[in-house]
Amino acid sequence: MKVALVCDWLTNVGGAEKVLLELHKLYPEAPIYTSKYDPKGIDWFKKADVRTGWLQIFPSKMRRVLGPLRQMYFSRLNLSEYDLIISVTGAEAKAVKSGKWLHEKGKKSLNPKGIHISYCHVPTQYYWQMYDSYIKNPGFGILNPFVRFFFRLFVRPLRTADFRAAQRPEYFVTISEYAKDAIKRYYGREAKVIHPPVEIEDFILGNKPMKSQEMQAGKGSNNSGISQGSKIVKLDNDSEISQDNNYPQLVENFNITRTYITTSRQVNWKRIDLAVKACLMTQRHLLVVGEGPEHKKLVKMAAGSNLVQFLPLQKKKDLAILLKGARGYLFPSLEPFGIAPVEALAAGCPVIAYGQGGALDYIRDGKNGILFPEQSTKSLAEAILRFEKRKFNAKKVSESVRGYSVARFDKEVRDFINGKTK
Repeated sequence: MKVALVCDWLTNVGGAEKVLLELHKLYPEAPIYTSKYDPKGIDWFKKADVRTGWLQIFPSKMRRVLGPLRQMYFSRLNLSEYDLIISVTGAEAKAVKSGKWLHEKGKKSLNPKGIHISYCHVPTQYYWQMYDSYIKNPGFGILNPFVRFFFRLFVRPLRTADFRAAQRPEYFVTISEYAKDAIKRYYGREAKVIHPPVEIEDFILGNKPMKSQEMQAGKGSNNSGISQGSKIVKLDNDSEISQDNNYPQLVENFNITRTYITTSRQVNWKRIDLAVKACLMTQRHLLVVGEGPEHKKLVKMAAGSNLVQFLPLQKKKDLAILLKGARGYLFPSLEPFGIAPVEALAAGCPVIAYGQGGALDYIRDGKNGILFPEQSTKSLAEAILRFEKRKFNAKKVSESVRGYSVARFDKEVRDFINGKTK
């Protein structure tokens, strides 16, 4: 088959980009069409045939205000020559038209049998299910009042255009039951759930014993001061984080088994602020791993407390060590799936998650983690205290997500495509 891959943008590393990378491995000769490509922000596709258009002239920082232009760009992209188009999208890339769609509409098509399968993470969130949150905090600082005004003014025609675009793919695939329900609710389309690929083999709980294989969450918190300045994070299982990163803040003799951890791109809708506030409220230690536009705000929120420490993005082997030793993983975000908490579970680290969204597909309350009902500091703090009264077997926690592997994703995608292209 002649295959084309399409994605909203390629400017940074995230879950959607991991899906696209795996599809690129399945179809290495397929060109990748996107609105904006920044190889400095993501270096995974240097050998791929990445094709951009006129939107490439805009700076990456403007991505969030270019939705209408992206919709125009993708809807006018002529990909009718391809037998198969696969879009990986949570925004506008689903607007591309297949040869079959054009043919059925009585328009010129280079391949009347060519189909479009959209691997849609979720309906465009700022138009639909997260509209209220976006209006509350668009994330533009002092420009927020202007963004709110114009977004309220234009959201109705933008929703109409987004709905129209969602009628173009012949088939929808999505990442969770939550996303499947949202696609049905907002687009009126059925979708097949194929969970995204997670490199669980890199995080899977190994044979090397931890200090206590039968891990008890409630051992009490370590509220003693943490000294700064070491270039090694030492763990109770005799492992050490490598020294080849220039960490801005590091700790000496860091007792990871008494510490909660969260790893995420630091943007406002990830709600890492709830993790920081809840740990300050309960006087528990928290390690925040990652970077992003909310970083300075989160550091200021921690107010120099020795309870909260920050680390930049980690290599997988170092992150795996931290996750294997951590007391628990905090996941306060509402997400259609969430690859990071699945990585934590694979490492044997139980997860405290907001009880909505994709987390319901893999969190078993009381078995491999705890769910909390409200996206608030109080609800998360109460969940932490409940969590500490439970015992979690690290091996069983790890085994609970063995079915989310890359190999499983590859097989399910191939089977689905083969069933639709015969």
